[in-house]
Amino acid sequence: MMNGRVALWLAALALVGCSSRPTIPVADDQTLVMESSILASGIIAQPPTLNTQELQPSASSRLFNERQQPVTVHYRFFWYDARGLEMHPLEAPRTVTIPGNSGVTLYGSANYLGAHSVRLYLYL
Repeated sequence: MMNGRVALWLAALALVGCSSRPTIPVADDQTLVMESSILASGIIAQPPTLNTQELQPSASSRLFNERQQPVTVHYRFFWYDARGLEMHPLEAPRTVTIPGNSGVTLYGSANYLGAHSVRLYLYL
């Protein structure tokens, strides 16, 4: 009887583990999320600056490549409403190649009225 309960408990636990998908835990005030591979590649990034003074909110962020070789970075801006809810549909991921020992500025515009905050996600 006890073995049956243990087996049932283990099966339920396995189902819970299978149903969750990997996510990057972030705080509400964290506006820049970088995978560890970005830092390892020599890229430094500034948090995005949000401009809401025009009808369509926009954001920009400056990235620097500290290495001599160019690095290709993928990125996506995520937009949030006044309640902190992610706005859909999501922007398509974009790619930029940062030349060695130089920097680039990334720009994004919200396709939604009512966007109040932004988060920038960087990955290789």
